[in-house]
Amino acid sequence: MNTIKDYPTAGLFRRLAALFYDALIIIAIEMLAAGLVVAILEAGVAIGIVNYGSYADVGDFLSSHPVWSPVYTFYLAFVWIGFLVFFWTRAGQTLGMRAWKLRVISEEGGNITITQALIRISTSGFGLANFTVPIDPQKRGFHDMWAKTRVIVLPKAN
Repeated sequence: MNTIKDYPTAGLFRRLAALFYDALIIIAIEMLAAGLVVAILEAGVAIGIVNYGSYADVGDFLSSHPVWSPVYTFYLAFVWIGFLVFFWTRAGQTLGMRAWKLRVISEEGGNITITQALIRISTSGFGLANFTVPIDPQKRGFHDMWAKTRVIVLPKAN
């Protein structure tokens, strides 16, 4: 019986398809995360504990305030990165990767660590690192080389 390390490495098309699926999911999650902040701030305005001051509305406040704008941006980045790190380190797959039967593994064949996940994210160039797959003999993305990971194609279920 084959070990997980023996499965073929994923090509560019499958990686980009999974990335597209995940982008749609992440956009939806980001909308929910942003909506939660807006709802909390608007509730604060309604009960009188939040005041936007010179800002026109909640959107203007969150995008222009010198303190809250970077905090809000960090929060949304944390949600996005947290999604990827959670799924990659727990199951080796995001929902998009599951749909395309892909899994990210360490070079040893196990689940990747949080450090490896963070390296993959920080060196991925928002998915552009996958364009090294066709020219690398081992079909690795630039981020896989740095993180010492592989993206494999899982067999079809019987």
